[in-house]
Formats: sequence, structure tokens, C-alpha cells
Amino acid sequence: MNLLDYVVLLGSMLAIAGYGVWRARGRHNLSDFLRTDRAVGWGTIGLSVMATQTSAITFLSTPGQAYESGLAFVQNYFGMPIALVIVAAVFVPIYRRLKVFTAYEYLGIRFDGKTRLLGAALFLLQRGLASGITIYAPAIILSTVLGWRQDLTIIATGVFVVVYTVSGGNEAVSQTQKWQMAVIFAGMVAAFGMVLYRLPSDLGLGDALSVAGTFGKLEAVDFSFNPNTRYTVWSGILGGVFLFLSYFGTDQSQVARYLSGTSVRESRLGLMFNALFKIPMQFFILLLGALVFVFYQFERPPVFFNQAAWAAHATGETGAKLRALEGDYQAAHAEKRARVTAWLQARESGDAGAEAAAQGALREAATHAEGIRQQAKATLAAADPSVKTNDADYVFITFVLQQMPHGLIGLLIALIFAAAVSSLSSELAALGETTAVDFYAHVVRPGQSDAHNVSVARWLTAMWGVVAIGFALFANVVENLIQAVNILGSIFYGPVLGIFLVAFFLKRVGGTAVFAGALAAQALVIVLFFTLKISFLWLNPIGCAACVLASVILQALWRARPGAAGPVTA
Repeated sequence: MNLLDYVVLLGSMLAIAGYGVWRARGRHNLSDFLRTDRAVGWGTIGLSVMATQTSAITFLSTPGQAYESGLAFVQNYFGMPIALVIVAAVFVPIYRRLKVFTAYEYLGIRFDGKTRLLGAALFLLQRGLASGITIYAPAIILSTVLGWRQDLTIIATGVFVVVYTVSGGNEAVSQTQKWQMAVIFAGMVAAFGMVLYRLPSDLGLGDALSVAGTFGKLEAVDFSFNPNTRYTVWSGILGGVFLFLSYFGTDQSQVARYLSGTSVRESRLGLMFNALFKIPMQFFILLLGALVFVFYQFERPPVFFNQAAWAAHATGETGAKLRALEGDYQAAHAEKRARVTAWLQARESGDAGAEAAAQGALREAATHAEGIRQQAKATLAAADPSVKTNDADYVFITFVLQQMPHGLIGLLIALIFAAAVSSLSSELAALGETTAVDFYAHVVRPGQSDAHNVSVARWLTAMWGVVAIGFALFANVVENLIQAVNILGSIFYGPVLGIFLVAFFLKRVGGTAVFAGALAAQALVIVLFFTLKISFLWLNPIGCAACVLASVILQALWRARPGAAGPVTA
């Protein structure tokens, strides 16, 4: 990065944050601070909901996911439109009718105080950990490839977000997210255009997609019923519905976004905006990763994309072996490139036999090159077990830094930071809001003035920022980051959703039964996660069903009366 890149990066981020704080100035009323006084239109709601879900992990990890595994990850989102329709039809009118600040207030109204606190506590645990990953994800990668100190990158990102979130509350979050999404969209379009520009001049988009297809990178759907396959149509639709129903319906980081709308209609339209555009957006990002893969069939890629880790060991005891493997990989890649060109020529000739033979030779060359790459990873891991051999998270940022012109590099790094701070600001605001409303104002110091509660909410938001920064400083990535976040959510979301479904639809189940049922379901999900190798998406319906079933059984066994307040229906 040069001076121009830093000007673009710092200028865009400071301007967006400054605008948000300016728009939110003078917010001393609790309703204004936490709900923006419900003066936000559907467009801002839609972009804010999308920005909250679109973290830096989306742009660092998703293209790498496609580079390694193709478009199959898009199936993870197939259940999302269905979930959003249900949230708009059922959850939104209930929350707005009761004028709650948090989703967990409703549980207190429907059941009792302990169930409210359980729902809030599960959210704080899951989202508190996720916020640490939200900071850690861009910091670990950017510090590696740009040479920045990792701890300072984490602290700077966290402090930057804490300052404007604490200053302006949800108003600052919602207003800044509009412009953060503008930076994100601009960066995506620029990256896509640059990938196409960097492809060989005689390779059109159709041929590029054909190359991606012959390597299996365009296989977007899998109709198999194998529960061990991570992404299938069925896990995406069935498991995805439960995952996103819980995320959008019960996760305060999203609930706060659409409760800021001027009416039920505005909130619903904001959600429908995401129902229409989220899957195309994810598909676009995955397609970008598939095209980066095509680019690296003609331009030699690194044998290991985490170049900092590779360079650190290339001069050590295993340096000679790593350098030899790198030389072998260069030769294998040159052979593969020649085979790609030969296959394209055979395909253009219309000779089916020649095309099949060329494709077979291409796949053989690709297998040979990938074998060397895997051997290099194994050698690196043997030399240093702390090095993560899954380097997919480094693919896109490597392309950006090596192939983009200056100025666009700054824009793409700004995209990554914009995504990080937009998601993190929503998380911190929701964590502070939930702690203030569901614990402090409800249990610790009820009956305090608005000014007092706003001050407490600010301090609690800052506290969660410190917690997130602390977790990020000691975090360690176990696999691809985008999967890590979804796995973490799937562990907790099912039982929480079960609590809300019981509240909405099972009138005779009371607070004690659902409280115990949720704890049992959460324990079951944790046990299954560590003992079975099923796709994590299935944990969502399992946890939800277990919570509902256990609640019904316990209510029948105890013959307990329903909670003091009956269920509220739309």
C-alpha cells in the first residue's frame, strides 16, 4: 500500500464514522439512543440489516471458500428468504405492539423473569464470542499480509468502533451502515471488474466460466441426502430456515435494526429487501472467488497463500525442502496452464474426442499440482504446528495486493474495514443494549431515569468492546472464518429459537417448563457438536425441536399452569 491507498482508506472510514456521530448528536433519551426513536425508513433498515450480517469475514473468507470448494456455500442461504418472511409476519408485529427494546423483554412478558434472562444470557454468550471473531478476522489477515502488528490492528479497529457506537448509539450505527454498504458495493464491483480485466485477453467470460466449471467450481447445488455433507440444498433450506429464523428473529443485533423503523410496514420492507438481495449478493461474492481461481490457472499462484508464514519458514531448517517443493509447484503449474490452453483449443475445435482427452490430461495435471501443494502444507505444518494450513482466507487479499492498482487497493481494504466495523458496531450496540435493559434496568437497578440508563448503556457498550478486543487478542482460528462464525451461531441459535416458538404458538406451556427444556436442548446440541460429524446447519433444527419437545413434555409431567401472562399473537 502507498500513500494514495492510505488516504482512500482513512478518508472513507473517518468520513463515515464522523457522519454517523453527527447525525446521532444529542441523543440522551433511552428510546432515541436504543431505537433511534423509530424514525428510519425501509431503505436504511434494509441496508443496516444487510450490513450487520455482512462482516469482513464475508469478503476475506467467502471468495477463498469458492476458490477451494466452488459455489456450494451459497446453499447455506437458501432458507433465508423463508425465514425472513416468517419474521416479518410473526415476530415484527409482536415486538412493535409491545414496544420492547429487546427481543428478550417479550420472553419476560410471555413467561417470567428467569426465561427472559436465559434468552438474554445465551445471546450475550454467543454474540460476545462472535464479536471477538469479527475483530480478529480482518486483523489476523491484514496484519499478516500488510506487515501491521496484529495486536495494534485489533485494538485500533475495536477502539474506532467503540468510540462512534458509544457516542451515537443505534442511530449512529444505522446511519453509518448505509455508507459502509456503499463502500462495500463499490469495492465489490471494482474487484469483479479487475478480475475480468486481469484474465488473458483472449479469454472471454464464457470461457472463464467453462474453466471454472471443468474444475467443479460452479457446482452450486447438491441434492444428496448425506447428513455428513456440509452444504446441500436440504441442509440449506431446512437447517438454514432455523438458523436465519433465530438470527433475524431473536438475535438482538438484528432485532434492533428493524425495530428502528417508522412502522411495521417499513420494518417488513427492510427485511424483504434482504430476502430478495442477500442470496444474489453471496452468489456474486462466491462467483468472484471462482473467477479468481480461473485467474490463477493462468497466473502462477503462491504455493501457500499465507506468504508471511511461508517466508518465515523458507529460510529455516525446512527451508530447502520448502523451496524444492515451491520449484516443483511452479513446474506443475506451468504444465497445468498448458493443459488448460490445450483443453480450450480442443473445445473450440468442436472435436468431442479431442476435448475429452484434453480434459482428462488437464485433470491429471491439476491433481499433480494440488498434490504438491498439499505436500507443501504438510511440510509447513510439521515444521510449525501453529501454522493453519487452510489458507483460503488469504486468497482474495493476496489477489487484491498483487493485482490491483493503487487507489483501488485502498478502496478494497476500506471495504474490508467497512464490513468489519458495520457488523461489529451492531454487535456491540446490541450487547450493551441487552445488558442494560435485560439485566441492569430489570434486575440490578430498576426504576432509574432515562439519562442514567443511557449513561449505563454507553458504559456497557464500551465494556463489551473491551471484552471483544480482549477475546480477539487471544483468539486462534480453527478453520475458515466464515464457517467458524456460522458454526458458533448454530450451537446456540436452535434452543433460543425454540423458546420463542413455544412463546408464540404453545399457549399452555409455562416459563419453568420452557426454561428447563431450553437448558436440556442446549446441553444436547453441545454434546452432538462434539460427538457427531453432521453438518452444523442441522444443529439448528435439532436444538429448536429438542427445546419445543422437552418443554411440552415437562409441562405435561409437572401439570404446571401457564405463565401469568398468556402468549401475545400478531
